[in-house]
Amino acid sequence: MSRREAERTAPVMAALGDPVRLRLLSIVAAEGEVCSCNLEVPLGKSQPTISHHTRILAEAGLIIGEKKGKWTWWQIVPERLEELRRLLGGR
Repeated sequence: MSRREAERTAPVMAALGDPVRLRLLSIVAAEGEVCSCNLEVPLGKSQPTISHHTRILAEAGLIIGEKKGKWTWWQIVPERLEELRRLLGGR
């Protein structure tokens, strides 16, 4: 991994360093698209806490949100996950 790749990847790894965010990412990946309103129960967290965690994952480029009415619907950014897989030596 080059220095540039490491500098680009470090914030992503930091974002994934929280168990709630790992679970959130897993839920979004499994569902394909998830409303923020449907994350409270499986994560056992309040809406403000979920907003905090989705913001961090979005800033890391792992998920992208689309506002629909008063809620945001989240999807995985597959290219970003593929990039991580490649950088970490996965196939």
